[in-house]
This record gives sequence, structure tokens and C-alpha cells, in this order.
Amino acid sequence: MVVGDVTTGTDVLVIGAGPGGYVAAIRAAQRDLDVTLVERDAYGGVCLNRGCIPSKAYITATNVAHDAATAEEMGIHADPAVDLGAMRGWKDEVVDRLTGGVEKLCKANGVSLLEGTATFVDEETVRVGHDGDGQGAETVAFEHCIVATGSRPVELPGLPFADDPILDSAAALDLETVPDRLVVVGAGYIGMELSTVFAKLGSDVTVVEMLDDVLPGYEDDVARIVRKRAEDLGVDFAFGEGATGWLDGADGGVVVTTETEDGEESTYGADRVLVAVGRAPVTDTLDAENAGLEANDDGFFETDDRCRTEVEGIYAVGDVAGEPMLAHTASAEGVVAAETIAGDPAAVDARAVPAAVFTDPEIATVGVTEAEARSAGFDPVIGEMPFNASGRALTTGETDGFVRVVADADGLVRGAQIVGPEASELIAELTLAVEMGATLEDVAATIHTHPTLSEAVMEAAENARGQAIHTLNR
Repeated sequence: MVVGDVTTGTDVLVIGAGPGGYVAAIRAAQRDLDVTLVERDAYGGVCLNRGCIPSKAYITATNVAHDAATAEEMGIHADPAVDLGAMRGWKDEVVDRLTGGVEKLCKANGVSLLEGTATFVDEETVRVGHDGDGQGAETVAFEHCIVATGSRPVELPGLPFADDPILDSAAALDLETVPDRLVVVGAGYIGMELSTVFAKLGSDVTVVEMLDDVLPGYEDDVARIVRKRAEDLGVDFAFGEGATGWLDGADGGVVVTTETEDGEESTYGADRVLVAVGRAPVTDTLDAENAGLEANDDGFFETDDRCRTEVEGIYAVGDVAGEPMLAHTASAEGVVAAETIAGDPAAVDARAVPAAVFTDPEIATVGVTEAEARSAGFDPVIGEMPFNASGRALTTGETDGFVRVVADADGLVRGAQIVGPEASELIAELTLAVEMGATLEDVAATIHTHPTLSEAVMEAAENARGQAIHTLNR
């Protein structure tokens, strides 16, 4: 039986139920707009199902095992046995709980959910094709449309994901057994996070990176700490090499081939190969040209600070709208798009977008670096607090890293970089400082609980003012 083609209408059509799309849908519904949310795969998008949440679940679990196994200095002697199948089951339960929660929240807020693949018919209409034989399609007319279709892993020539030993990040997080040897192509945030996970699970990990260090885009002294910790875990690095393909190995595994810019070739044995060289926006499945919407040369839909595209009534949020390709950016943009449609004053504040890398130790940043501040034409004031001078850090056994605060000559906080324990949590205070226009004095004068890691933020602000007590002033 073929379901007949029907036509419905809605105030706001949201395409994609990831962290940008479902947030936009809920906020629009909260503004008393009729909202339809289309999703072709799974509610919560890549972040909840195959990215942020499952990877952090594995990071947490492997940290527990590694910390227990390396706590002799604290008088703890243990040899934890890791059951990857059970760990995977726990991870899946976490994911299912969150994705189920997204669906319930949408329904509770009055959002109409529609499963299928949306393609534009024109600037006011989409066609939603339903998966499965005989399921047909339906047409949805809209007044406003928010595109939130997210991104997909970038595939390398010679290393297609269709080949059995080649993994993207989602497939790596779904392995049933720990590979004895893992080659990771790419030393960005995904490559470094998962390299650490598998090293702690017992894999022999080799990271191949075309550039000369890990985590491009982060300052050298920040990246260096993460690289050194990875090396201590047994991760090997091959910098200045690009992966070109793979061959069957004599030992039943595979051989990854690489080449330098000078043409020098190398090979690395592996059982599995994780390709983590970035993500590309999913803008090519929408037939967007039918709506007069064109992606730029990088595949993104260009938007203004209210998430509006060049086509009136059509908005884009999240990874399809360009850098930074972060889940929390997508959610913030989703709110802005929905509130703009509702007639509320809203705009994206690009100054105060934090970023975090869940490596060991963690990295978190917001605003400008010292170098960026100088490039912008002002002489920055810098303050730092090392974690090896933090009482709380010492009691956790995690003392690598520091908090760095960047301010202008008037003491206005313009940015921060943190590498160390709980950096992803600590950055929130400095993100608020940047967003609200707080000064070094505001941060330094705020009484912080003792003993906590957050005291390092206060001390970094005091250090920038030349008044630090628990570290030497610059």
C-alpha cells in the first residue's frame, strides 16, 4: 500500500533534529508558533547519537580505569579489567536516554515530529520523503524554515569508509573489541580524544598528521601539554605525513601508506584505521537550489548574526552555517533563529563562544589569544596560574597545565585559555566574563570556594593585575 501524498502547512519548518534543530523547534514552539521538525535519522543528531555524548562516555569510563591503574602514588593498587561490551552497553543506554528525552521534550512543547528526508521544492515548500518501500512522501508549506542538517566526517581518497578496516569516529565508538594496533589519521580534536581513549584501553596507537604538531589552531604551549601526555600513554606520532591508502598486511592486519611533501613514503601496521580529518556540512542533500539557496565554496550556507540566509524566510544554524562547528554554537544559533522569527531582539555574539577538547588533560578556550589580541591592534595584559600551584589540583594528582587570562589595557577580559583538569567546566566563568564585559578586578574580587580548581581562575586574574598571592607575578 502506498501512502497518498498529502500537503500540510506550518509556521516554522525545522530540518534536522540535532542540537541546533531541536532547540530551535522547542524555542519557536515556546513563542506560540506552529512548528514542524523533520528528522531522517535519529533525534539528537550526530552529537547525541554518534559524537559528543558517546565519546565523552568512553572518555569518562577509560579515565576511571586508567586512574585506578595508575594511582600507586596515592596508595591505591589496582589492575582494572575492562569489558568493552559492557562499556559499550552503558554508553548506548546513556545515548538512548538522551535521545528519547529530546523526542519527549519536543512533543511536550507542541512540536510536530515528521520522520523523513526533506528536499526543497521552492522557497516556501519542501517535500518530505519517508524511508521504506511504499511509504510515499508529503509536502510541507512553510512561512519560515530553519536548516539544521549538521555535518558528516570528511573521507580521504584511498581510505574510504566503505572499506572494512577504515573507521569514522562513529564506527570507532561502536567497535566490539579493542584493536591491538590502531592508526589514527588526523591529530585534531577528534583524533586526539579517541587516540587517548584507545591508548587507555590498551591499543598501540600511531597518529599520522600532515602538520607538525597536534591540535592545529591551539597555542603551542597548550598543545604541547596534551601531546606530551599522549606520548606518556604510549601514543606514537608521525608528523609531516599524509595518509595515502592502505594494503592488506602479511599478519592479517593492514598497512597504512603515507607520504611527505617531499615524496618520502612510510608504512604503518594496524588492525583498524580511524580517519579523523574533519567534518563537512551536509548541504548537498536538500536540493537547496530549488529555493534559490546556494552554498559557498566550502559548502556552508552563509548567514548574518540573526542566522538569516540570503533567501528571505530561510535560516541556517549549526554546522551548515560554518565555523565554529560546535554543538553548543548550534544550540545558541537555534535559539537566535527561533526568536528572530518570533520578532524578538536576538543576535549571535561570536565573541563569547567557548570551545573544549576532551583530551587528557582537557583544553578549553574563549575569546582571543595573546597573539590575536596583538594582531587586533592592542597591547594585552596577560595573567597565568599554573595548576601545580593549586592545592586542589595537587589533591587530584592532576597538576599539568594552567589558566591564562587575556585582558586589554583597561582590564576588560577579552579571552582565556585553560589546559588542565576540568578545563571544560572552568571555562564557563571566563566565558561569562567575556560576554558581560567583566574586568580582571571583577573576577579577582569574586570570592572562590577553597579548595577548588576554580581558584586558579581568580589567581590568573590577580596575576594579570600583578597581585597574585599563590603564584609569582609576571
